[in-house]
Amino acid sequence: MSLSEMTGAEMVVRGLTKSYGDHRVLNGIDLTVPAGSVTALLGPNGSGKTTTVSIASTLFPADSGSVTIDGHDAVTDARAVRSIIGVTGQYVAIDDLFTGRENLTLMADLRHLGRAAGRRRAEELLEQFDLTGAADRAVSTYSGGMRRRLDLAMTLVSTPRVIFLDEPTTGLDPRSRRVLWDIITGLAGDGVTIFLTTQYLEEADQLADRIAVLDHGHIVAEGTAAELKKRVHDSEVRLAFDDDDAFDSARRLLPSARPVLESRRLDIATDDTVSTIRTTLNLFDAAGVEVADVHVHTPTLDDVFFALTGSPAEDSTETDADTSGAA
Repeated sequence: MSLSEMTGAEMVVRGLTKSYGDHRVLNGIDLTVPAGSVTALLGPNGSGKTTTVSIASTLFPADSGSVTIDGHDAVTDARAVRSIIGVTGQYVAIDDLFTGRENLTLMADLRHLGRAAGRRRAEELLEQFDLTGAADRAVSTYSGGMRRRLDLAMTLVSTPRVIFLDEPTTGLDPRSRRVLWDIITGLAGDGVTIFLTTQYLEEADQLADRIAVLDHGHIVAEGTAAELKKRVHDSEVRLAFDDDDAFDSARRLLPSARPVLESRRLDIATDDTVSTIRTTLNLFDAAGVEVADVHVHTPTLDDVFFALTGSPAEDSTETDADTSGAA
């Protein structure tokens, strides 16, 4: 069955908790990942992202709470869950001594596809991930981007309905990252449910339908990228000045603006940037104050991340479990 013939499955997380010794990594999180969506989980190091993926993908149980995928409980019905998921972990899980083709056919054998079907699936994935030319080379000769593409291809051997991607582009160069983004977007377009953890806020902004922010064991915010950005602040009109005299005069004219002293800049929060720019520049023109530069800053996921996450998580014993390969 091809990916285009598959439909994604819903994942529901309820009251999930997990501790390592005295350190509580997950503290009762609730999260729903709609079928066929891309949901990104953001959070500082040690916040529990990998732990969430590991529990949801049946690698180890939670202390309490539940994860159900397509109605199957990840603990009591783990076999059914494993039959419909695929996992690509933080670290590439492929055999460097094997060729790309051999890695894929080995995974097909582990998935009990049968010899002929497994070979066909390997060829399909080699072509899909632009690895045909390197198919018979040892993986030890592959670049980082090629290795990551092969790792993801191995996850797709069994045409999963839900894919867990735990920081899949960490360490890749910008070009390789873009290639992987295109592949993930294509999978989402085929209707596969994707649950993504990432350290790259731009990645979540580009790929995710919905974003959840995890901090100190709690989901502190959830929504679309646009919804989360609105929670931080309005757009800002930023006015820069070439000298102290102009800057001081501008501050007297706009006492409500926020001064950035080291940059000789005034920031004006507004939900109507065009009107604010026009009114402000007219005011400065009338007063003979010259503005060196005008810039409009809209909220980014970086702003969201820093506003919603607190101090760094304590040094935790959270296991960055290698969830690569067969689920």
